[in-house]
Amino acid sequence: MRFNHARALVARNSWRARFAAGPIAALIFATTAHAQTPAAPAAIARMQEPGPEAQRLARRAGTWNLMISLRPAPDAPPIVWNDLVVERTMVGLFLQEIISPPPGSSGPDFRRISYLTYNRVEGRWQYVSLDTRFPAGIMPAYSADKGTEREIELQFEPLAFAGWGDSVDGWMLRSNYVINLQSDDRETAQQYWTRADGSGVRWLAVQYEYTRRR
Repeated sequence: MRFNHARALVARNSWRARFAAGPIAALIFATTAHAQTPAAPAAIARMQEPGPEAQRLARRAGTWNLMISLRPAPDAPPIVWNDLVVERTMVGLFLQEIISPPPGSSGPDFRRISYLTYNRVEGRWQYVSLDTRFPAGIMPAYSADKGTEREIELQFEPLAFAGWGDSVDGWMLRSNYVINLQSDDRETAQQYWTRADGSGVRWLAVQYEYTRRR
């Protein structure tokens, strides 16, 4: 009797051990399997991966020659800056552009600095520029959509401009910015201005003509 009782006790304890170990073993297996499965990239990481738009921007990096034509009024003759130097580099997903006079230039020194990127979260292009030649401050611009492979159109936030006379006019200006990618070695950009004076006159005020240096 004592032998049978002991054998039954051992069997019962063995069954309890298996019953208790079952959920623990299942939990350990599930945890290990989950740890071995690579997690999907977080949303921030996915949005930081270069898409086709960033890859097209990267192709525009390098050194370029530039001519800028500025018409301060619809009937004004253009003010032309020739043989400007453009240095473009990728900073993350941003195309940084720095325009300056060529070395040894007799004209005044200046910098025009801009950043262009495609915001994958918003699904549109973002742009910002500053130009040390003019007291226009920081100039942000945005596109309505992704545009095409050859053309991007952005709209600047309205800004107050000092005017061209001796007195500060402080007139408001609306401006767009249209980039035409003709090839990997040539592109143009145009700005049409509309002065907030009630006339509704819109004119081609600034034109940029880029040619890649060889």
